[in-house]
Amino acid sequence: MFQLPIITERFILREITAEDADGLFQLDSDPKVHEFLEVKELQEKEEVYPIIESIRSQYKENGIGRWAIIEKESGEFMGWSGLKLESMLTNGHQNYYDLGYRLIPKFWGKGYATESSLIAVSYGFNILGVEKICGAAHCRNTASNKVLQKAGLRFVEEFNYEGEPHNWYELLKEEWKEGLIKRTKR
Repeated sequence: MFQLPIITERFILREITAEDADGLFQLDSDPKVHEFLEVKELQEKEEVYPIIESIRSQYKENGIGRWAIIEKESGEFMGWSGLKLESMLTNGHQNYYDLGYRLIPKFWGKGYATESSLIAVSYGFNILGVEKICGAAHCRNTASNKVLQKAGLRFVEEFNYEGEPHNWYELLKEEWKEGLIKRTKR
């Protein structure tokens, strides 16, 4: 069903490579992008290379990792989206599939995060065969909370992450299948 690259009308999803260093630095050096994140923005371009290596090792070790989002028309790096097998203990969960996304601000508010997240959820359930996908967003990050909800994840609870209030979301494979059936019967 899905093989990388995944090509839509508006963008391409593919593995992140060293060629994405400039785009990743543009993304992760922007204070607006990091407003609700617990990590500080990057100061030097060289800081992106260990990030790229970490993502690439996730592909090899886990069969999944965040994907680059490339604008189809221009070929421009827009950000990243997708699933990550999260081994760090978060809100009582460990070794779970986390849905995440991060876009350069000029691409905000255009539905790219939602569209790529829907693809990632489908990929997780159909290709990877996972049983549950989770996500978290800072309580004040209205846009990110909406993306998780539009991707089908349901709010479970509020929790404290590094001293900040976050919302925890989950979607079970069975819930996702039921939702598909309901949507196709309309």
